[in-house]
Amino acid sequence: MSFIYHTKLISNTRKTLLGVFLVLLFVACGSNDKSEKIPAIVDRTKIAKLKATDITTLISDSGITRYRISTPSWNIYDQTSKPYWEFPKGIHLERFDQTLKVDANIQSKYAKFHQNEKIWELRGNVKVTNLNGERFETEQLFWNQQTQKFYTDSLTKITQASKILTVIGFVSDQTMSKYSYKNLQGIIQVKEEK
Repeated sequence: MSFIYHTKLISNTRKTLLGVFLVLLFVACGSNDKSEKIPAIVDRTKIAKLKATDITTLISDSGITRYRISTPSWNIYDQTSKPYWEFPKGIHLERFDQTLKVDANIQSKYAKFHQNEKIWELRGNVKVTNLNGERFETEQLFWNQQTQKFYTDSLTKITQASKILTVIGFVSDQTMSKYSYKNLQGIIQVKEEK
């Protein structure tokens, strides 16, 4: 009885395979319509190697969470003569103290990281709050990782505890706590509230 069942199974399998083969043969040979051909990608410099959305990453040092970076969109272009990462919808970085309280942050509407030069370019409503609570607002800001300096030639508003400075261009260490400005445009004294 098992021999008959086994023979029927082989016979059914052969019929199934023959049916699939005939269907594939009919589809392959029976169609005379012109299919649209997709051209090969010619210029790889304009196509991102990686596209990611809604990214949030944590960076730790010695097991302690130190930074959180968030972005709605991240593209990596590695086939250009000057490879770069692009954050077309902006980036937000938060720095944490030992108790995981945010003590500094950076945000912008657009960001680009030039890989070879190790330079970050932030554009569009750039806002930075340093460890001292001072707030920097500008339209363009650069951070050179090799020299560990922030800099800009753009109009910048620096809000301190007792005054607001309006400057054109500044250079700072990477903590944004030691800085010098190039062209002071105005000082506004701020009254303390009691």
